[in-house]
Amino acid sequence: MSDIIQLLPDHVANQIAAGEVVQRPASVVKELLENAIDANATEIKLIIKDAGKTLVQVIDNGKGMSVTDARLSFERHATSKIRAAEDLFQLNTKGFRGEALASIAAIAHVELKTKQDDDDLGTAIVIEGSDVKSQEVAVTPTGTSVAVKHLFFNIPARRNFLKSDTVELRHITDEFHRVALAHPNIAFAFYHNGSDLFNVPNENYRQRVVHIFGTKTNEKLVPVEEETEVLKISGFVGKPNFSKKTKSEQFFFVNQRFIKSPYLNHAIKSAFEGLLKDGYHPSYFLNLTVDPKSIDINIHPTKTEIKFDDEHTLYAILRSAVKHSLGQFNIAPVLDFEHQSNLNTPYNYKDKRASTPAIEVDRNFNPFSNDSAGSQHRTSHNTGFKSAPVASWESLYVGLESKSNTSPSDFSEVTFESDSKNESIFTDSSIETRKTTFQLQQKYIVSTLKSGMLIIDQNRAHQRILYENFLKHITIKEATSQQLLFPLQLHFTPNETKIIEDLKADLEHTGFVFSELNGKGITITGVPVGVPESEVSIILEQLISDVENDVPDTNFSTADLLAKSMAKSLAIKNGQSLNSTEQEHMVNSLFACKEPNVSPTNRPTFITMAVDDIEKKFM
Repeated sequence: MSDIIQLLPDHVANQIAAGEVVQRPASVVKELLENAIDANATEIKLIIKDAGKTLVQVIDNGKGMSVTDARLSFERHATSKIRAAEDLFQLNTKGFRGEALASIAAIAHVELKTKQDDDDLGTAIVIEGSDVKSQEVAVTPTGTSVAVKHLFFNIPARRNFLKSDTVELRHITDEFHRVALAHPNIAFAFYHNGSDLFNVPNENYRQRVVHIFGTKTNEKLVPVEEETEVLKISGFVGKPNFSKKTKSEQFFFVNQRFIKSPYLNHAIKSAFEGLLKDGYHPSYFLNLTVDPKSIDINIHPTKTEIKFDDEHTLYAILRSAVKHSLGQFNIAPVLDFEHQSNLNTPYNYKDKRASTPAIEVDRNFNPFSNDSAGSQHRTSHNTGFKSAPVASWESLYVGLESKSNTSPSDFSEVTFESDSKNESIFTDSSIETRKTTFQLQQKYIVSTLKSGMLIIDQNRAHQRILYENFLKHITIKEATSQQLLFPLQLHFTPNETKIIEDLKADLEHTGFVFSELNGKGITITGVPVGVPESEVSIILEQLISDVENDVPDTNFSTADLLAKSMAKSLAIKNGQSLNSTEQEHMVNSLFACKEPNVSPTNRPTFITMAVDDIEKKFM
């Protein structure tokens, strides 16, 4: 047999390797920003067009590269970060693999301009699909500019898998947040399609958090500070009453590198135990500083997973530090006798000594005695008032027979108004009313059919009913709105506010009325009929979460997503009791829908059990 194993061509191997490093435009943003930080830049600009599909450009004022380094930087496994395998356990830089630029150049058009401070002229390189098209001298400022155009131009399948611009921009914004929060000492600017999204100067950590997540974030933050031999913790956690239904404000940074750790996240949640409502997640922005030798970063190409030497110790320290901060700033309930004002002794009495109270006892008092004089004496002595003698109980009935003759003395002569009789219009005893539906475990509605039994999931059924109603209002006619007595003011992050702005027209069709919607906040003066004012913030938070995670492609419309999100938020929950009228209305409304069989998320709303199936259970 002939040999069948062969070496892949370089351009094929590069494309395969690029699939691990570059998954979407946000991956390019992450790699280029980290390279700029490793170049000791103090100012970094990120320029995006069409959510990164057309252009991703990062400009920095770092130390730049020489002519040789500029050309060598696009070779695989070429890096300035490490020299030997031992350096992997003493990393102080973001990158170390030497794969980022080579992977990006294999699947995009790349233009590099760089110059060192000591040089008069810089270098400009143009690469398309790993092929160097040109390399020449150029006039450029000190630092480096990398422009990545037409991402996945030579891999159409990968380009087709990209999501909508809204989803891709959200992923890019998430990467920008992670890098900008990890380095508050660096000034960042973020532009998308010519508009300025973020422009944050060199500042302290608290100011950086407020700049990125909005001015109202400042009142939500609780500082966390702890330093031990193993771990140093600094940063902030959010107050429990500002918790969110999404995990969009959870950031762990280990040695200024963003990581994802479910184990450490559980430590934070355990510190908030008893302070959060069900379904809500705490916010935190925590910097962890550990010995580089005690962690292993070389786990995944994205470098967001880290192995710790002693995770149990980190868990305990982190949990206790967060719990201590919540108690120290009176967020969590504490029992401290020195600070409980209601337990303090009043100032006027703090120097007084306690005295034994004087007690006077009437030793002549006898409750079974008929001597009324003693009783009068005791009452007068204790209260200062003289009471009249009390007659015996027989005196209450004296002269009852001598009353007026108009008053009946014989109770048999007294007549009472008889109760009115509400007779049914159906006098036929053969007709009887019976309940056609009943609720099972406050979750299912059970009804009868000619062929057997019908069991409906009340939550999914209500979602289907609301979904079709909202979709009708959005696409066909505007819904009625109920005006609020007092305007409702809500505050979201700039990114979340932008999502609401994009959906403003559809929200107004459902019944929302906005008097103000900008970066300063959201003011709502009207809500859809039937929507409680207390549910408005929950609806918008759920909508933002759905948009960030489940924005549909071109096959579905934004109106469809909005209708699904609002239906999910407003549908009755399992565990809610319904009376017979509500149950019957639910059944009738469900089967009046166009698609009663499934919920908006394509899950069954009801099942049927035939009589034959029930009889088989008894065989």
